[in-house]
Amino acid sequence: MHLAGSGRVIIQLSKELVEGQILCDEKGTRVAKINEMIGPVSRPFASATPLTNNIKKYIGKSIFASEETPINKPKKFRRNKK
Repeated sequence: MHLAGSGRVIIQLSKELVEGQILCDEKGTRVAKINEMIGPVSRPFASATPLTNNIKKYIGKSIFASEETPINKPKKFRRNKK
């Protein structure tokens, strides 16, 4: 991970992920959310928004994609009360 001047985090990926994917540390703490994929397909990078105030402690460490992807996540609908 690398902290960019814009406040976003640049992450080197081992495999391609989808936009909106949540990234966690080994304890399951949510660290970042992927905004866009950048770079070549053979060596992908992602630009992500930090989800924690202390993002500098994760720089240079491994993080993992959460199991629940935004595509597979069921939508929650609320019923109108009459």
